[in-house]
Amino acid sequence: MASTEQCREALDQLSRNLAGANGDVRKAATLDRSLTCRLTDLDVTFSGRLQDGRITDVTQTPGPPPAKAEIRLTMTSDDLVAMVGGTLPFASSWATGRIKLEAGLRDLLRLRSLL
Repeated sequence: MASTEQCREALDQLSRNLAGANGDVRKAATLDRSLTCRLTDLDVTFSGRLQDGRITDVTQTPGPPPAKAEIRLTMTSDDLVAMVGGTLPFASSWATGRIKLEAGLRDLLRLRSLL
């Protein structure tokens, strides 16, 4: 099980990856949406904003998300670290239910280029 510090660093790395992206990925990352990442094994939620191609204003709270974000991710801590590290493919993990992504239909269509 990854630590909360490792997960926070993974989210920071994901933000850096998004900020450095080009083309369709960059366009999808420019959404301005609230975002949560619930880590089931640590019983913690990271909340922030996907804004200007970065994940900003990240906070950590125990338990489930305090409010319903526009984009919601749910996974284990190890899956977050592996996904950001490039060893766990997001698309197949999402398709099998290992990672959950919930968002409005328009957002899902825009986010598909990130997958």
